[in-house]
Amino acid sequence: MKKLNHDKTPPSKTSFWYYYTKTFKDILKNTSIFTTLILSVLIYSFFYPNAYKAEHAESLPIIVVDEEPSQISNTIINAVSQSPNVEIRAVLGDFKQAENMIKAQQADGILLLPHNLSNSLHRGEVGGIGLYLSAANFLKTQKIGLGLAASLENALKEQAEKFSHISEFSPALSVHRIPLFNTLSGYGSYVFPAVAPLIVHQTILLGLCMLIATYRLHPWQPKKYQFWAIFCAILSIGTLSCFYLFGFTFWLNDYPHGGNFWGMLLGVPIYVSCVIGLSMLLASFLDLPERAGHVIVFSSIPLFLLSGTAWPHAAMPEWMQWLGNALPSTQGIQMFIQLNQMGVPTALVIPKMIYLACFGAICTLLSFYRLNVK
Repeated sequence: MKKLNHDKTPPSKTSFWYYYTKTFKDILKNTSIFTTLILSVLIYSFFYPNAYKAEHAESLPIIVVDEEPSQISNTIINAVSQSPNVEIRAVLGDFKQAENMIKAQQADGILLLPHNLSNSLHRGEVGGIGLYLSAANFLKTQKIGLGLAASLENALKEQAEKFSHISEFSPALSVHRIPLFNTLSGYGSYVFPAVAPLIVHQTILLGLCMLIATYRLHPWQPKKYQFWAIFCAILSIGTLSCFYLFGFTFWLNDYPHGGNFWGMLLGVPIYVSCVIGLSMLLASFLDLPERAGHVIVFSSIPLFLLSGTAWPHAAMPEWMQWLGNALPSTQGIQMFIQLNQMGVPTALVIPKMIYLACFGAICTLLSFYRLNVK
């Protein structure tokens, strides 16, 4: 008589694996949650870097004010026109007219060639060349400054060599900036490595809050195995999302990556666990799944600004520095920039990992209490 194989029985409804697989099934059944937790990471990985594919601002409009039309000023103007960073919109003789064009946002900078430029160079002076930049956009200001500085340096060096027999003037020692980590000095390779941990943070926050709020539409008090099964299922999704962004997306767009690979492997599950604990605690206060969207609307931009990436913490009021450093998103963003781009030793980010682990543990315990008591 043939024996029945009882080893292939499905897991019982009181087992960890039953609720672990059920969590994935529930995510797949709900289009909104599936799109938020899984598809949004894939979409962002292509959409967000594509917006900054050029990396650098080019052909930025400037105005040249030439108060002394001469061979030297023409040489400087020709040198500036060959820079890919700037585009000469007009050559004027009146500085006031150029200033009005800047105010009307017709250009982003003014290059002033003074009336005594030739005599100044003959006497061995620097020439009195002026550069006026609009502060409306710091990225444009930086690119205009770099483009004009290189062009002027080369042009003035050539002119100074012509008068070397009557003047001891020589240009100052050139300073060439070599970035240590963002080697391309590109905007995309600066902003996306900081945004990537926040993308994971916000997708988990929104998706998990929607999932738990959906469960709570009916009387629901998760047991320990069910609670930890949901926790581990989201941990699997969040960890894979981080590995995908930090690995494939960074490699595809040639962003700095792989600085401290083993440190990143250690930091990812700690960071994701912290975000899950925070999301579960927040979900315990929501009465409808749609409420999670209200949280995302007002939190994403402040979280990024308080991370110290868009604006340094040292330039913020002290209370904002404390608030920013208390956020798990700030600790995670700074930690992964240090690990992925800067390649710092793991020992230097251990304090951040300890903070995230403690913050996540507290939030997880509080969420379990609230979900079972409230």
